[in-house]
Amino acid sequence: MTTRLPITTGAGEPVLARRTLLKGAAAVAATGMSIGAAGAASVAPLGQTGAPTMSTAPLPLGPLPGSRYPDAHLESAKKGPPTFGPPGFPAFAGTMAVERVATGFRWAEGPVYFAAGRYLLFSDIPNNRIMRFSEDDGHLSVYRQPSMNSNGNTIDREGRLITCEHSGRRVTRTELDGSITVIADKFNGKRLNSPNDAVVTADGAIWFSDPAYGIGGFYEGIKAEPEQEKKNVYRVDPKSGEVKVVADDFVEPNGITISPDEKKLYVCETGFTDGPDNPSHIRVFDLDVAGGKVSNSKVFAEMPKPSITDGIRCDTEGRVWCSVGWGDPNEDGVRCYTPSGDLLGKIHIPETVANLCFGGQQRNRLYICGSTSLYAVYTSVQGAMKP
Repeated sequence: MTTRLPITTGAGEPVLARRTLLKGAAAVAATGMSIGAAGAASVAPLGQTGAPTMSTAPLPLGPLPGSRYPDAHLESAKKGPPTFGPPGFPAFAGTMAVERVATGFRWAEGPVYFAAGRYLLFSDIPNNRIMRFSEDDGHLSVYRQPSMNSNGNTIDREGRLITCEHSGRRVTRTELDGSITVIADKFNGKRLNSPNDAVVTADGAIWFSDPAYGIGGFYEGIKAEPEQEKKNVYRVDPKSGEVKVVADDFVEPNGITISPDEKKLYVCETGFTDGPDNPSHIRVFDLDVAGGKVSNSKVFAEMPKPSITDGIRCDTEGRVWCSVGWGDPNEDGVRCYTPSGDLLGKIHIPETVANLCFGGQQRNRLYICGSTSLYAVYTSVQGAMKP
């Protein structure tokens, strides 16, 4: 039996008075427990927590420097004579420009929009926190810290937050009362690597990617050896909770989304980060929601190496919007493809881009997580708003 160390004293006696410390030492001695034994019961911190990045002059909020209508940060793949905005590229919405709406993060990822509250949640992975950006007044606040070095976030059909955690090595759901439910943390009795991104289909199944980035060091998680032999894409059954592998041939599966009709599953392959001969592209599968499986994998779009695409979302017409970063600075930003894989255009961002999502009351505002900042741009399309 362990005797508690006293944490309060008699009236007027300071908590850390000499008498208190002596009593505490005696209590430890009486139990026969050494200081070393007590320390052995401690646990590691829940990932890297905290040293916020200070705001600097080169990162002002508002429209990007040099912006004018039409915004030159929007580039159409269709070349032709000057026109009112980039021809054939649905990122153009008229009198608008790419804006930096928040800054001061170490690595921003995983945005998800909650229409009921008009706010965006996104992860600041190294600072071990989930941030909240309120769209109505531009207020920025901390939603959760520690967040277990959360990465990808999404929302299910009941309005609940689904989060992939690096240091937790799990997928969780935040219930409507604020409690947290562990959705998946093991497969075949072994811990997952570090879940990265997730999507929810209409039947409530959760599909998620599980690369090893979060266990590679102590900056974005807790360094550890992988227990899974492969880096898989998984499905969690909405009724039984069974975790099943749906794709096991990725080098590093990353961002994930579904088409508006739920007939296609898109997964970003970022294996290039592990070696120059590995792929950097988006793969697409035929999706069988009822059967809980995928088939007919093929490459949807190649990325210009050394760049990779990390995050991906669809609009209501099935166009695919994805992030680009880590390579040529001229490629940093967002790309938009037709459902058949043809490039429509690019949105240039002055930082490496990780993830994106559609938001706003009309689902026509594209939010972009770019390294240290959050960007936004109004488009002429609406996001599918499938989680």
